[in-house]
Amino acid sequence: MAIIDIIAKQNAEQWLSSKAIDQKTKDIIKDLMEKNIEEFNESFYRHLEFGTGGLRGVMGIGTNRMNQYTVAMATQGFVNYIVRSNPSKQIKTVISFDNRNNSKEFALITARVMAANGFKVSLFKELRPTPVLSFAVRHLNCDAGVMVTASHNPKEYNGYKAYWNDGGQLVAPHDDLVIEEVIKIKDYSQVKFQDNDNNITIIDNTFDKIYFDKVIKLSLNPDLIQKHSDIKICYTPLHGTGITMVPKALELFGFKNIHIVREQAIVDGNFPTCKSPNPEERSAMELGLNLAKKIDADVLLATDPDADRVGIAVKDQLGNFVLLNGNQTATLLTYYILKQLKKQGKIKENNYTIKTIVTSELIRKVSESFGVKNYDVFTGFKFIADRILSLEGKEKYICGGEESYGFSIGDFVRDKDAISSCCLIAEICAWAKEQGKTIFEILLDIYLEYGFYKEDLLSIVIKGKSGAEEIQNMMRTFRENPPKSLIGLDIVMIKDYQKQITKDIKTRVEEKLDFPKSNVLQFFLEDGSKISVRPSGTEPKIKFYFGVFNKLNSIKEFPELSKQADDKINAIIKEFGLKIN
Repeated sequence: MAIIDIIAKQNAEQWLSSKAIDQKTKDIIKDLMEKNIEEFNESFYRHLEFGTGGLRGVMGIGTNRMNQYTVAMATQGFVNYIVRSNPSKQIKTVISFDNRNNSKEFALITARVMAANGFKVSLFKELRPTPVLSFAVRHLNCDAGVMVTASHNPKEYNGYKAYWNDGGQLVAPHDDLVIEEVIKIKDYSQVKFQDNDNNITIIDNTFDKIYFDKVIKLSLNPDLIQKHSDIKICYTPLHGTGITMVPKALELFGFKNIHIVREQAIVDGNFPTCKSPNPEERSAMELGLNLAKKIDADVLLATDPDADRVGIAVKDQLGNFVLLNGNQTATLLTYYILKQLKKQGKIKENNYTIKTIVTSELIRKVSESFGVKNYDVFTGFKFIADRILSLEGKEKYICGGEESYGFSIGDFVRDKDAISSCCLIAEICAWAKEQGKTIFEILLDIYLEYGFYKEDLLSIVIKGKSGAEEIQNMMRTFRENPPKSLIGLDIVMIKDYQKQITKDIKTRVEEKLDFPKSNVLQFFLEDGSKISVRPSGTEPKIKFYFGVFNKLNSIKEFPELSKQADDKINAIIKEFGLKIN
């Protein structure tokens, strides 16, 4: 029989005794205590954490749930930090929301808390994607922004992403300092809240044109699009915000033959047609793949609920639809953009691209082949935005991406942007068509020119206190006794981001690694392959990123070489002694 957790009971009693908590909520709490102790404990055993990326959790009643009270309290903490950072100033913020259940209500609560604190708040009238919110922060000269979304999490979740005045998500020192302020809000009575919409300005769909005008200017081959405007594009928004922007953006780019997966075009926070609204997962793409096969599409595009990430499917050499991973999509986009800019004589000495440290090294090789510098940043698109900010006025950002299906072109959006990415992917499709090729064949051309890189990710979950200790021990072992070789290949370099050093194994020379401290290790093999090891900061999980390299001599070799790459990754996993869950 389940026993009521002491901390959970204390947290619940604080809500039950508070005059600020409504009676309906109190009745639900009492009912949980009597009839569902396990759910009660889970709902109240702690306070929902405001992490470095913002707020995210399961919706429901309780201190550990996303609800009107936890959203308001987290917002008050965020507000307090914004005020602290902008003394004696009229503060402006902007808020948007996705299709998830309660997103619109949470957005309004966030707006009313901010307005009650004297902020001038702009609130989108209807759901709009994350990249539009990021763009709006800078365009409206706001001091901060909030996007209510739980990204690609299951339907039970909601959350929000917190943005600073550059349009990027919070980074140091703001992220930790905001968390400090949020922790100080112990009770709902500390929240300033208004029941009206004073100081709140509603943003209607006329704002879309301002954003679309920026996206359209990204086109590098408008004449080519006009010539191949009838390429068959299949698109699914996975029930999310993408339906409000992606089809229109593609039309404005010049594409006329767009087929939408109707079952998934219905805005629905329950995501009835997919277990998880994540374009990384094949199950979410099945309806799109069915339509793409039916109409013999040139490309399938899929965006996640807040339309910041895009997944694609294209036909391989045999005419079968295959899903491309985030590394492949980012490589295609980087190659196409730089190739066109080079052709047009628009590449300058101060141009640069960005990738995260766990993203394919092929992007660096492609960038440098066009005389463009490539920067590495930590995992997470907020670090790409931060690098853009640090180089503003000195160097010019072209594009950047990460392995987890995020990409951005140009600096008017400071977060992942699936809308502009969809448009450029469609343009690549038209460019391929002009050459009598498919997107997949363009990718093979890249592999022929630069070598074949194949990536994979292994996440190992080890729950409980012992699990956390085991993960720490794994990192300690890798750090203190690193392997000298893997699958018969020497390790030639190790990057230790916690010690902030790069070590050349052959010369034993150590150099300073110009990165903040982070518990990440990378091993580079003599053939150009790379293994990255990174424990999660919020979950009992450790991630292994594998990127292996082989020379591709002819297109005919590709199927066999791809199989060899898989075997290579599996052999490395085995040699690391990893257990696959």
